[in-house]
Amino acid sequence: MKILLLGSGGREHALALALAPHVEELVAVPGNPGIESIANAECIAGDILNGVDMVEIARRKAVDLVVIGPEAPLVAGVADDLREAEIAVFGPSGGAAKLEGSKAFAKQIMALAEVPTALAHVCSTREQADEALQMFPAPYVVKDDGLAAGKGVVVTTDLEEAKEHAYHCIDQGGSVVIEEFLDGPEVSLLCVCDGKTVVPLEPAQDYKRLKDGDEGPNTGGMGSYSPLPWAPENLTEEVLERVAYPVVREMERQGTPFVGILYVGLALTERGIRVIEFNVRFGDPETQAVLPRLKTPLSELLYSAATGKLHQLAPLDWDPGAVVTVVLASAGYPGKLQLGDQIEDAPDLIHAGTTRKDDQIVTNGGRVLCVRGFGETVAAAREDAYAKIVPFEGAQYRTDIAAGV
Repeated sequence: MKILLLGSGGREHALALALAPHVEELVAVPGNPGIESIANAECIAGDILNGVDMVEIARRKAVDLVVIGPEAPLVAGVADDLREAEIAVFGPSGGAAKLEGSKAFAKQIMALAEVPTALAHVCSTREQADEALQMFPAPYVVKDDGLAAGKGVVVTTDLEEAKEHAYHCIDQGGSVVIEEFLDGPEVSLLCVCDGKTVVPLEPAQDYKRLKDGDEGPNTGGMGSYSPLPWAPENLTEEVLERVAYPVVREMERQGTPFVGILYVGLALTERGIRVIEFNVRFGDPETQAVLPRLKTPLSELLYSAATGKLHQLAPLDWDPGAVVTVVLASAGYPGKLQLGDQIEDAPDLIHAGTTRKDDQIVTNGGRVLCVRGFGETVAAAREDAYAKIVPFEGAQYRTDIAAGV
């Protein structure tokens, strides 16, 4: 099998590492230095938001499957262009990708599918935002309705900060979703879908805030781990029954079958499970923690989904061990970034915001690297991960990922 992988981040490097051992050739557009180092992988230039160009590359390379990593090309409808060219693609259509592209749309689908989620109001004026913020007690949750690379959500006890974020989104010509705060541990469940059948991966937990103790601004994710030894035994089955299947059926009813990853972000509240958000692609950094535990070939799983044959697939085979990931971010992240710092090679590094400069690999983004640790238990994997960290100049990373698990 030959696979074309779109994207350049840590998620795509993790996908590439999982795909490469089971395929003849892996082509990445544009890829990154980590993917370049994989023996049977090739990185080529290209605009992943341009569906016509991606169709041309897929045909020229004679690939059997295209895997779309980031959310932006999905929302832009690149999967539609590939399907129209009769190329197998793992990733939802532009219409189905609205589950992530618009939080208001996701709330509508959840209401129609009777999925448990937070009470919310969609606001398009400052006056509406003021009224909505008065309806919920602190902490206030304000979400940019559109794509924001994982950083469009503000959760704060400061009413003025909540208003500032809401006003900013509205003044930019958008809208915001203001909702009740969901208390309780969070869980990420990645579900592989083919439009009708849903196959869940193992649950993970990620850490969204920049600093230890869940302090500081929201980021795209500063670490993760899997499995979750504390999670309820029937959690996955409950999410399938109450969330994933109802949403997949509703999307099919709407005429936009969902093929790809339905990322379900959950809070385990005193009232039961509640959906915080949907994403329509592999989570980052959850993917880095979950995929190393998957023993079933990932290429087989994704191709089955892309061709509507998940129901024919044998149950997934999992390694019982644990994986812990720690993200290293550039100085200044998530604000003004310090770039160009040299990176030392180290074992089990996942490249995210890196590039080559002469003969050196240097920082070239906000979240730069993800270090993975492995062990029979989460505690052992955590110890392994932190022992492997080689900080670059100005590196920011949390020291409490998976602490106490």
